[in-house]
Amino acid sequence: MGTGRSSKSPERPTAAERRSTGSTSGIAPCRHRSSRLLIINADDFGTSSAVNQAVAQAHDEGILTSCSLMVGGEACDEAVELAKARPRLAVGLHLTLICGRSVLPAAAIPHLVDAQQRFASNPFTAGLRYFVDPRCRAELRREIHAQFERFMTTGLRCSHVDGHLHFHLHPAVFPTLVDCAAAFGVRFVRLPRERLWRNLSIRRRGWPIKLLHWAIFGWLARSASRRMASQGLRCADEVHGLYETGRFTEDYWLALLDRLSAEAPEWAAGTRDLAHEIYCHPEAPSPMLPAHNAQGPDELAALLSPAVKARLQQGDLRLATYVDLS
Repeated sequence: MGTGRSSKSPERPTAAERRSTGSTSGIAPCRHRSSRLLIINADDFGTSSAVNQAVAQAHDEGILTSCSLMVGGEACDEAVELAKARPRLAVGLHLTLICGRSVLPAAAIPHLVDAQQRFASNPFTAGLRYFVDPRCRAELRREIHAQFERFMTTGLRCSHVDGHLHFHLHPAVFPTLVDCAAAFGVRFVRLPRERLWRNLSIRRRGWPIKLLHWAIFGWLARSASRRMASQGLRCADEVHGLYETGRFTEDYWLALLDRLSAEAPEWAAGTRDLAHEIYCHPEAPSPMLPAHNAQGPDELAALLSPAVKARLQQGDLRLATYVDLS
């Protein structure tokens, strides 16, 4: 992997230089064709200043190439400014319809949010209501469109769209998301397609819940991929993070990279690049406020880890963003 520096210049680049050139602590984004591309994405950008600062640091000093913005987040404006100062940081829309705040006022979507514009915090009951209540479905369509519109007003290029707790795959949500993505020129949507056996070979803890997630999200992803194809939308070939959400620590990173590097490519040589996405939830330590993700500081440390950077440089994975895939 290139360093983005001349061999004649031994000085370490400053943070400002890394931001201007797009390098991530000496590991450059993909500029040439490679057998496998790796998008490293941080979710929940804009939810708090601690998350925003973690995303900025992980991009400036670590391996982060991409992030997903919660446009209804309390720290969204700060996130937008941080992103604009880092033109190589790709930014997508983190569609939020659960455990977060809406863009539309509560009076416009009374069956989705409370008076403070807060969505429900129970995914099961919210998912059931979204499915059976036609009033919820009508309000979802308005809120989804409003979140796309809000992203576009930031002036940032929308590299992809995904969803908080993967609610973007809900049957009452996904058709509208696809229509909005096509209308607003967004070409990539995250589908959480991850191999359960690989995860269990690293961490067996929580395997019953992982098996349930494998069944539910596998079915949702297969259904979604057919609808995406009809609109010309694309996704990464494999996405890592579903089974270790909030637990992407250094030891897991190293074990996963070892397995990805050891696996033989499963496509004919020379046809196209194979794209992987790893998504995580870094957060800067904050003594004043409770953590959004309890292991967020550990996930940030992993993105800054010299051992993880070295392992990436040893393998055939090249850092990229969804923009590179287009």
